[in-house]
Order: sequence, then C-alpha cells, then structure tokens
Amino acid sequence: MSYRLGVDVGGTFTDVLLVDEDSGSTWRAKTASTPSDQSVGVLNGIDKVCAEAGIDRAAVAAVLHGTTVATNAILEGKGATVGLVTTQGFRQVLQIARSFVPGGLAGWIIWPKPEPLAALENTVEVPERVGSDGTVISELDEDATRAALRKLRDNGVEALAVSLINAFANDAHERRIAELAAEELPGVEVSLSSVVLPEMREYERALTTVANGYVQPQVARYVANLSAKLTAEGVPAELSILRSDGGLSAAGAAIGAPVTMLLSGPAGGVTGAVWVAEQSGHTELLTFDMGGTSTDVALVQHAQARIGRETKVGDLTVRASAVDVRTVGAGGGSIAHVPELTRALRVGPQSAGAEPGPAAYGKGGNAPTVTDANVVLGYLPTTLAGGEITLDREAARAAVQTVADAMGLPSAEAAAAGIIDIVNENMLGGLRLVSVQQGFDPRDFALVAFGGAGPLHANALGRLTGAWPVIVPPSPGVLCALGDATTSARDESARTVLQKLGDLSDGDLAGIFEELAATASQRLTDQGVVVESTSYSADIRFVGQGNELPVAFELGEDLGARFDAEHERLFSFTLPVDHELVNARATVTGARPTVTPIHLEKGDGDPAAARTGDTRIYVDGEFVDAAVYERLKLRAGDVLTGPAIVVEMDSTTLVLPGHAATTDPSGSLLIRPISTEA
Repeated sequence: MSYRLGVDVGGTFTDVLLVDEDSGSTWRAKTASTPSDQSVGVLNGIDKVCAEAGIDRAAVAAVLHGTTVATNAILEGKGATVGLVTTQGFRQVLQIARSFVPGGLAGWIIWPKPEPLAALENTVEVPERVGSDGTVISELDEDATRAALRKLRDNGVEALAVSLINAFANDAHERRIAELAAEELPGVEVSLSSVVLPEMREYERALTTVANGYVQPQVARYVANLSAKLTAEGVPAELSILRSDGGLSAAGAAIGAPVTMLLSGPAGGVTGAVWVAEQSGHTELLTFDMGGTSTDVALVQHAQARIGRETKVGDLTVRASAVDVRTVGAGGGSIAHVPELTRALRVGPQSAGAEPGPAAYGKGGNAPTVTDANVVLGYLPTTLAGGEITLDREAARAAVQTVADAMGLPSAEAAAAGIIDIVNENMLGGLRLVSVQQGFDPRDFALVAFGGAGPLHANALGRLTGAWPVIVPPSPGVLCALGDATTSARDESARTVLQKLGDLSDGDLAGIFEELAATASQRLTDQGVVVESTSYSADIRFVGQGNELPVAFELGEDLGARFDAEHERLFSFTLPVDHELVNARATVTGARPTVTPIHLEKGDGDPAAARTGDTRIYVDGEFVDAAVYERLKLRAGDVLTGPAIVVEMDSTTLVLPGHAATTDPSGSLLIRPISTEA
C-alpha cells in the first residue's frame, strides 16, 4: 500500500493528514509549528501521523505541502536582492507604478508608499525594442547588456528579473538576456516576464516578475531543505507544493514560479472546505479559516472557489491566478491591547504566534490574546492538540485582567467578552469583502468554519452574517491539510490577444484556447500527470474601455454574452458596442485522489451518549451551564441544543444559546438558529 500525506504549516500549528491511496482511509495529526525551521515541525507531524496509522515512513509515496514561505518573505521583507533588466527608457517602471492610493479622502498625505522589491540602483536598462505586435524594432545590444549585467553582479544581486517592453508578444530578447546572464551571473536564478506573466501592461508584468525573483531563493532553499530532510529521515516521497489557485505543482516547477504560491496555505483550506461541504449537500459557501495568527475567508459558487487574477500580500499586488482569499489579522494568538491615547480596546493584528504563544500556553507569553479570552469565558477545554498543549487558566485570567484594569471593566469575563466581540467584527469585515462588496448576499450561502479557532467563533459569525447553516467539518483544525491531500495537479497557460470578438471566427477563438491548453497539458505531462479536465477563462472588455473583467466559459459558449452578464451583475449596465478579447487562459487539471467520506452510524437524535459533563461559560453577559460533548461519539442525526461545547483533538466548537447543531451523516455539524432548525 502507498499513502499520500497533506501538510499545512501555519503560524502556530502544523497540520498533517495521511490518506491510504487504496482504501481512501485517513489519519490526522496536529503539532506545534517551528518557525526557526518549518521542516522540523513537518517531520514531527509525519512521525505522529505515521504512528497513528501504524505504518513506516517509507510507505509515504507523496507529500503535498501548503506553505507560507513565499508569503512570509514578502510580509517580513526578507526576500532576495533582486536586479531588474528593462528596456532603455523604462528604468523607473516600478517607481512610477499605478496612480492608485489606498484609503479615503487625503489618503495620499498619510500613505507611506512601499519601496519597490527591486531598488532603483539595481535596475538597469538595455538598448532594444519590440513592437506590440511582436515586430523587432531595435535589436538587442548584447555588449551593453553584458555591461549592465556585470554592474548587477558587482552590486551583489541574488536574483535577476528581466521584463522588457512588449516581451509578451515576442520573447526572443528576454531569452537571449537569460543566456547572457548564465555567463555573467552564474548561479543566479533568472525570472523572465514572458514566462512568469506573458500578458500586456508593463508595470504589472514587471512587478510580478520581480516578486517571483524576490521570493525564489528563499523558496528554493526551503523546498530543497525539506526534500533533503525527508529523504534523510526515510521518507522517499515525491514533494509537491500547493499553488495559490488551489492546484498542485511539482517541487521543481514551484521553485521556478514561486509567485504562483503566495497564497499556497489558504488555498488548501478552501479546497478542503469545498470537498467537505459537498458531502452534506452544500455548494454555495463562505469559507472561514481561523488559525493562530490570521483568518482567511473566501466565497465559493457551485462548489467552485472564485479564482481571481490578482494575488495580494501585504502592500504587494501581483498578477497571478489565486483563490480569491482575503486575510484578516485576527487569530487565536491575536493580542488585545488598550492604547494610552484612545483607551479603546483593539485586537490584532499583532500575534503571539507559536512562540511564546498566548499566556494560557505557559511558554512565557503574558500578553492577552483571543485564545486567553476564550479560556476565561470557559469555551476551551484544559488541553489542546490531543494533549500536546495544556492550558493555564490562571495565567489567561491574569493576562485578560490587564485589559479589564486598563478599561475600568468590572471583571476579566467582561474584558474577555469584549475581546471576542471585537475579533468577531474584524472577521465579519473580511467576510463582507468577499460577499457584499462583490455583489453577493451572505444570507444566500452556508458558512464553513475551520482552522483550530474557527469553530469557536463560527456560531457568532453566523449570527452576524445571516449565513446558515454554519458547517463545522470533522477535524476542522486539519482541514487545510485535507485540502492539500485531496487536490489535483494543475497548470495554466496564458497569452495576450487584443482582438475584437467580432473579428474572430468560432474556429479562430477555439484555436487560441486549444493551443494554450496543449501547452499547459504538455507541462503537466512532463511531470508525469495525466490531464483529466480543462477549463477556460478570458479577460474581456467593451471596445474603448481601459479595464477588463475575467470571465470563465466553456468552448462553444457565447463569450460576449457571458461578459455582458458579469458586467451587468457587477455594474448594473452593459453597452451596445463590440467586445475585445484582451487575455486568454487555459487551465488543465489532473485526476483528483480518492478519499473515503465519513459515514456516521445513524442515531435517534439524542446525543446523551456523547455527553461527558457540564461546564460554566460566560455568554451574553451572564454565566450559564453548557453541556460538553465528545465529537467522536456523536451519531448521525444527533441534535445538540445550545449552549453546548463540542470537543475533539484539533478544535473546539461552541453552540450558542438559541441555536442547535445537527450531526450530518458526513460527520459535519450543521448549526442553525432553533427557529429555523430543519
């Protein structure tokens, strides 16, 4: 027998899920993350889950990994020193950027403009010019190019990005510069814009190419280190990395295009949430992944996550396909504080992380966190992660009491309730970004809550959004790892077209997309993957417009009509003019692995057999008695009336008064207000 192993490394915990490829059976484990060397936490998790399954490490055939290495390199400013080669006259392309300033009125006064990832002193120009139709106007001056590359070598650049004007139409000059760089800058990784983003708009293309080079050395070191340690520790598995769009990429391909994995970690959670929600019959979803450091939210339609054309990390926005995930600095480790100036309670975005962690962890942390507030309110059991972490209730109370003292509140419970209310509102803001601000009513969706901390806050977020039912999957704390283990290999090919739809015959249009699909399919085939499905999308605009909309469609479908419907939905109008095809894309996907769904034994609706006792919790301003249930003992159809707490190895679920949780045959808990309980 062989096994697939999904691994998700978060800021606080590393989650591991093992899948038997023959039977589809699964085993789960959770262990503390090791920020100084993430591979240590990964190997600890592998040991733990292999012991659970009673197998040797050597039986693991594939390790499928969602990682935040690229993301953290951007957020922490710890990427490589990048050299940028541009066409003569375009040296300031990153400094000029786009004339957009975030924030409200007079935001330009207070907004500190981020420094480009490639410094101006490390940006060089080379004489060459290609027209927008691909015609060579001026040949590349190779002597000047060699001189420019030597300057970058003397500056000590660690990665090289090449982004020439109109290289999306003709990449010959970029490819030649890469050959010269191999001679002048041996050992330095080179990113070409014609490979990273073969699309029009020089600023976005240059920025994305530079971002690729910025994170590439760090990603390469991490992947190589993890691969070497897996081999040394007797895990002869093929390593694959999760892409931002929810697909898998071979380790080598991930190193070559790390900009496609900036949202690697969150994408796995969305994939897992879709798989689990489908088992209970729900396909229209808001996903809510609350971990120790941050919360990631996304919207899913028809069991398909919305894929955006931009990836945003911190102040950086690059053009790369990604699940449309929004991240909020709110997690179990988010620190509550009361600024001296305003005396108003704030929660996050600073986090206690895994080290030292919340005060309740007993690892030296003393700042009040969301986890400490949940402990004070009685929502959390005395141990977490299957006994790996023991909670210190007195330390949590002492930390939260500092907030009560600073605000003049009567008790630690009142301060803790305030912390929870604020962090819930912060997460509500993220959910509104992917729903209301995108033209969707959250009441039309179910809310899937996961992550170690998500189920504690899920019921409250259901009340705030009106999204019912709230779905709490089995083992919600390791759902991202489930997503990693149940996703498929994927690749994408794109090109700029810039033609009116009216000037393209059906055959011409189909030919463009079929050619792109063949290119992407070949790359997957080279990785030993058999292509199972192909999807198509295009960036369309009305002729004369400056911006386009991404539209997914099927070959043979009326592309103009699909665009009109999307434009109408977003802006409430269309125009009686022709459409222009700006960019075309084809995405190919391999087969999805087999995982056996959970089928619970049918019960009689009474969860008494799973009840382990009662506890006192503080909710809605008073102490009440709440029943405590062991989740593994629940049966299909059992109804848990709130207030109730459901405990399991990797997470804890809170059911509020006035609500009830029904155990679905697939193992998920479906929480609804009692008045609408079905």
